[in-house]
Formats: sequence, C-alpha cells, structure tokens
Amino acid sequence: MGIDISISTDIGEKIYTEEFFLNSDSYSLSRTFCNFMGRQDVSNFESELDQIGKLAGVDIAPLYEMETYGSESGEELEFFIEVAETEEEKQAIRDNAKTAKEKLKGNINRVIDTIDGLLSKLPNIDNLPSLLNHGTRDTLNSKVYFADFSIDACKGYIGNNFGQDLRNFKRFLEHAKSKGAQTVYFIYG
Repeated sequence: MGIDISISTDIGEKIYTEEFFLNSDSYSLSRTFCNFMGRQDVSNFESELDQIGKLAGVDIAPLYEMETYGSESGEELEFFIEVAETEEEKQAIRDNAKTAKEKLKGNINRVIDTIDGLLSKLPNIDNLPSLLNHGTRDTLNSKVYFADFSIDACKGYIGNNFGQDLRNFKRFLEHAKSKGAQTVYFIYG
C-alpha cells in the first residue's frame, strides 16, 4: 500500500455525477504522480516538477499551492497543533492553515492555465526523461513515466505516464468547473 493523490473542490459531492463515476479512471492521477508531487520536500536537488516548469517555461506554483489547502480541522492540522510547544505556536499553525485556505480561493483558472501550458509545451521537448536530474535514486522510474508524453500508457490510471496524468488532471478540472467549482486542491490518503 502507498499514499494516493486526488483532487478535491470547494463544491464537494456535486462533482460526482453518474458520468464522473462511469469514467472515473479518466479523471484519476497515478500513484507515481503522487510521488512526483512530493519530491520537492524529500530530495536534495531541484525536484522534477521544478525542472519541468523551467524546461517548459511554465509557472508551476499553482500546483504546489494546491498542496497547502488543508483544512481548519482534520488529522494533519491536529497533529501539528498537538506537537506545538506553546499556545502561540498552536495559534500560528491555525492562522497559517486559514491563510493558505483563503489564498487558494478561486484558483481553478490558474491551475487550468498551468496544466494547459504543460500540455502544450512538453510534447515539443525531445527526450524529456534524459533532461531531468533525479539525484542518485530515480524512484519515479522516469524513463517510463516521462516517456511517450502524447500517448496514454494504459487503460485505467495505475500505470499512467506523465502526459496521461496531466490529461486526466485537465479533464477533472474541466468537469469540476462545469459543475461550478472555483477552488481545487490535492488530498493525500
């Protein structure tokens, strides 16, 4: 078992229509994408997402911002509050969570622009896997994950490549926006 990533919205259950469930694999992100998003905090080199943003000339900040939504309650927030040593630290954690949530309000168009930018520019970059620095250990299996950007690697989502994950991401965003969503963020679990 591992951690998965999914996209959530400010409208909750309203996005989960019959059509959504019938085609859920075409909206899902792979576990590799989950690991890809987490590389910024675990590597001692520039993350692959940062490198890709530079190669494509696309501001990827809206994707990282999607990780900061959190909630004003919940297990993660409660953990950080529990380990805080002073009441001031606890309040600062609560305030930061609230500020992050407020900052993301209405971000769906920024995220769509980011995904569109990547989808339009990355197919023009020859041999993307060889251009990326993965440090000493390539835990993303980059030769496979970043290869064949314009081709869907599988049916389903478990074995998606990067291009397929981005196309699924875009489909989710378009579906969510059509249902009235204005804010999108990542959930890990």
